[in-house]
Amino acid sequence: MEQGHNNSQIITEKDFHEAFLSLIKELTSFVFRLVTNKEDTEDLVQDTYLKAYTKLYTFQGNSTLKTWVFSIAVNLCKNHLAGKKRWPENTQQLGAALHLRSEELFCRMKEVFYRQPSHNFEIREHINYCFNCISKTLLLSQQICLLLKEVYGFSLKEIMSITKLSEGKAKHALADGRKHMHRIFNNRCSLIKKTGTCHECTTIKGILNPEQEAHIKANEIKMAKQKDHPNKEYLLNLRIDIVKGIDPLNSTNSIFHTYLLKNNPKWVEIATNE
Repeated sequence: MEQGHNNSQIITEKDFHEAFLSLIKELTSFVFRLVTNKEDTEDLVQDTYLKAYTKLYTFQGNSTLKTWVFSIAVNLCKNHLAGKKRWPENTQQLGAALHLRSEELFCRMKEVFYRQPSHNFEIREHINYCFNCISKTLLLSQQICLLLKEVYGFSLKEIMSITKLSEGKAKHALADGRKHMHRIFNNRCSLIKKTGTCHECTTIKGILNPEQEAHIKANEIKMAKQKDHPNKEYLLNLRIDIVKGIDPLNSTNSIFHTYLLKNNPKWVEIATNE
């Protein structure tokens, strides 16, 4: 009890509440990218708050409060995702093809699409969605480290504190995650392969909104303009810059994309068992 009393001087309950509110948007975005389910995300963020609050006396001040809170969230997410399969690399292709074969699924998707305030295809949000799908093909440790470093700006030391990985393992997770993301994007991304917009996703969106010329919007972004850049790692960095600027739960196409992300594993199972 004496230790708890001393540690409580580091941060008050009021300060903790205010600090948590200041980082909740970023934390929620991070958790959603891991679990790809809005309802589960809300539950996990709430659980993170409650666990951090009840364990506040253990906060030593050896890291920032933000790092400490993220470490709690990561542990909760890992428990939540235990036993769940990594996504196959052709997840988006399988889902799109299934919807083109199933009138019931297509009508349901169409209903969700038209619930959005805007019916336009936002290429930046599509890139963000694609990034999320591909990151789900990584080992969980790779996905966590990649998101923490590349999207949410944590240092290697902070990532080690959050994940409890050694320096060597954290570095390997980051390097292998980037290598995997780069390989898939380089082989599949139509913007890099100079074949226009992504076929798997924009085919359906083109059917839902045939008046929009998605390829015109695609050619406006920096990544498309620099598709001939010899360093494909640089193109991955351009994607990450786009991802960092998008809140996956509060953007133009978020209603549609959260629906897709939530259901992708189920659609993959249906498609592979047909």
